Amino acid sequence: MKTLTLAILTIFCLVVQLNAQTLNKELTNEDQETYLIGKIDKSGLETKHYAEWFVTNYNDYNVDIETLKTIKTKLKTYDVKVFMGTWCEDSQYEVSHFYKIIDTANYPVEQLTIIALDRNKESLEHDEANLNIVRVPTFILYKDGKEVNRIIETPVETLEKDLQAILTTNNYKPNYYDVKKETKKTKKGSP
Repeated sequence: MKTLTLAILTIFCLVVQLNAQTLNKELTNEDQETYLIGKIDKSGLETKHYAEWFVTNYNDYNVDIETLKTIKTKLKTYDVKVFMGTWCEDSQYEVSHFYKIIDTANYPVEQLTIIALDRNKESLEHDEANLNIVRVPTFILYKDGKEVNRIIETPVETLEKDLQAILTTNNYKPNYYDVKKETKKTKKGSP
């Protein structure tokens, strides 16, 4: 019985350890620049390499409460997927501001997925594949599993106003909406 309990406990610890490694993974490039890659959460952005800009931008942002009041309930019926680069200044500002907005709205974090990309706008698990991520940050709103619209790099007006346009009339056209990601070309006969 002791052996079985020990084996179960060991397996449980391994599973927990493996799952912990897939969230907030850091890499360092050849220039000694450290960045997050793959799925991340707010706690990853609050760690030593990112906290200075994340906490400052989060605290300094003034949420447009009036606009948020008009969309807060509806926003909670959408899933949001964010692609960002911790190395990207626009991502540093806009993702910090977005977190302040969703925290103010009490948005359910289990409906939020944030993927950190490298400078080639790729993640280790290729979460960005077939999503035409050409600029970061990109905020994609989903309803019933289908993409409704996206905010690309910077809002047209403000994050709150752009979300309002998407959630109410959806006649919103993001920056760079017509830019397509170039596909990698391979030589004939190579994979």
